[in-house]
Amino acid sequence: MSIDLEKAQIMRKLTRKNNWGGCYDRLEHFKRFPNLNQIIKELIGLNWIIFHKKPNYKAISLNTKFKKEIIEFIELQIHRD
Repeated sequence: MSIDLEKAQIMRKLTRKNNWGGCYDRLEHFKRFPNLNQIIKELIGLNWIIFHKKPNYKAISLNTKFKKEIIEFIELQIHRD
């Protein structure tokens, strides 16, 4: 599985749960992805993902400023396979 496909799958899961902006999901829910740490770092670098650090857990949500780009990326990667 390519890293771009993993990125798309993570972001797709966030879109399905409507995790945009202040509505976030715990990072532990994505532990099945082998390259999770690298993917999160890359997506934070693109500002596509917002990282929330809480006292008891870490969480992520999608950045609404890049909604169009995120959705296009997901569609391109998911439909490629």
